[in-house]
Amino acid sequence: MPRITAAMVAHGRGLAEPRLTRDGRTVAFLSTVGGTTSLVVRDVGPNGVERTVTADPAPRGAPAYGGGVFDWLPDGSGLVCAAGDGNLWMVPVEGGAPRRITDHTKAMPAAAPAVAPDGRRVAYTVGQQHVAVASLVPDGAWPVRLSGSCDFCFDPCWRADGESVAWHEWDVPHMPWDESRWVVAPAGGNGTPVTFAPPGAAVQQPRFAPIGSSLAYLGDATGWLNLWVSGPGRDSEHPLVAEPHEHGGPAWGQGQRSFAWSPDGSRIAFTRNEAGHGRLAVADLATGATQDVAKAVHGGLDWRGTTLVAVRSGAKTPTQLVAYDTDTWERRVLAVGPVAGFEPVLAEPELVTWAADDGATVHGRLYRPTVPAFGAGTLPPLLVWIHGGPSGQWPVQFLPRIPYFCERGWAVLVPDHRGSTGFGRSYQQALRERWGELDVSDCAAGMRAATTRGWADPRRIVPVGGSAGGFTVLNLLAHHGSLCAAGVSLYGVADLFELDERTHRFEKHYNATLVGALPAAADRYRERSPITVADRITAPLLLLHGTADEVVPVEQTRDLAARLRGLGRTVEVHEYDGEGHGWSRPGTVVDELERTDDFLRRHVLRWRP
Repeated sequence: MPRITAAMVAHGRGLAEPRLTRDGRTVAFLSTVGGTTSLVVRDVGPNGVERTVTADPAPRGAPAYGGGVFDWLPDGSGLVCAAGDGNLWMVPVEGGAPRRITDHTKAMPAAAPAVAPDGRRVAYTVGQQHVAVASLVPDGAWPVRLSGSCDFCFDPCWRADGESVAWHEWDVPHMPWDESRWVVAPAGGNGTPVTFAPPGAAVQQPRFAPIGSSLAYLGDATGWLNLWVSGPGRDSEHPLVAEPHEHGGPAWGQGQRSFAWSPDGSRIAFTRNEAGHGRLAVADLATGATQDVAKAVHGGLDWRGTTLVAVRSGAKTPTQLVAYDTDTWERRVLAVGPVAGFEPVLAEPELVTWAADDGATVHGRLYRPTVPAFGAGTLPPLLVWIHGGPSGQWPVQFLPRIPYFCERGWAVLVPDHRGSTGFGRSYQQALRERWGELDVSDCAAGMRAATTRGWADPRRIVPVGGSAGGFTVLNLLAHHGSLCAAGVSLYGVADLFELDERTHRFEKHYNATLVGALPAAADRYRERSPITVADRITAPLLLLHGTADEVVPVEQTRDLAARLRGLGRTVEVHEYDGEGHGWSRPGTVVDELERTDDFLRRHVLRWRP
């Protein structure tokens, strides 16, 4: 019997955004259980005890390697937190009533708070459209807006002297990983901002040194998203670590921290993506020399005193919050997210590549099954699990759905089709105006490679994916149906026209670069929309969607299912009431896994001569 159950995958807790007090002795982090997020603090020492300090209203959630939810007061007495009601609240650590310090709404929420060095002001974003500075002293002063006419802005941070604020911004139709800039402006709202906008390149995560006015950020002007440093005069931009590896992921949300300054400003700890595998390293500013510290995917880095904290995860490492002693680089585990029981069956994937139809090299990772589905010496069935985005990646971190199916006899191929991050700017930008074509052909080429190289039984290959990955799944079924025994789409895109019309503001203009601008690109929208070619889908299909999805409306799945049923196809549909773009409730995850397992057993694992 498999040891990994659906309940094990669904339960446990998410860990995100570790932030240290100035002395490096106490860490605060976000803990999410059953869709509810709390602020937790603990001493970083070996005998530290967790304390939940959140009051009503609760903080908004954050992804494991992102954040932008809270910041410490300089004296460690409390936290400034972005709450679910759209406002910033001052939350005391030692108890007492929280105090609201802004007057915003859920429609234009405050986020990404950054407390000034003197503790009297806070910089933050408003609805991802403005950067403002508010007083933390209850003096009734109106917040001061710093940003200009940008369409989006992320991640404000303070200069050490408290005189200036920097942030990341960009304009549509670009996404932040297409073309973006960082800006530095006087904190009082007077004076001329300084803008750095590398032509035809993207930047992210601008952060001032803890001493002086040097600024570090990530930029891909050299073709790779590397760590850069800007001197005090903003006139000495140069990569501190120039190498053919990415040092961060796409800026899908606020609060990413894939690097951290040392307290004296002499070093920077940073993360490295090595074909999906992660590594933590440290660079010396004076020499540029780097030191490797630890393997595994790291995120949420923060360095205070002699302690660096991070969220750490790997294929064989269930997600954990860790603290490194920066003198010895010894590591201590402070908190663990998943429930116990995964470790004995976790395994590392193999790095694989294959040739695309045009000869380009496509990257991926192959997970072998824990047990053979049909006995020794037989080829396993294969799930081709396609990430979302499509500007995304599933790196080699703890992904419990993969061992869940590997224990049930499945091999799992995780393709990084062109458009994925982690392999340089040109690889990611290759998908421009080719979404629904290049991602589909790259994944189909991987499926063919799986049959010729003996990775899988060619009669039992199933593409699986959510969101943009679901879009690719549906197009694989329509255009490469002979490769697919079945398909599973979770909240996948079925109609590009409707997506362009109804999706949320952040991705409102995304299709203009992925497919093309309307009305000129109308033929592409039509040809690449799965609902247009539904008559070509013949394999059994499982469709799962949340009714409260604001990114891909549930009507897309309903309309596709109705079209397929009208054609007499085998399609199974299930809607999760109140769920959004992805699942927040453990019960939904349990149902998804058990429903998918049952679907695959009935339609794929049955023996077909």
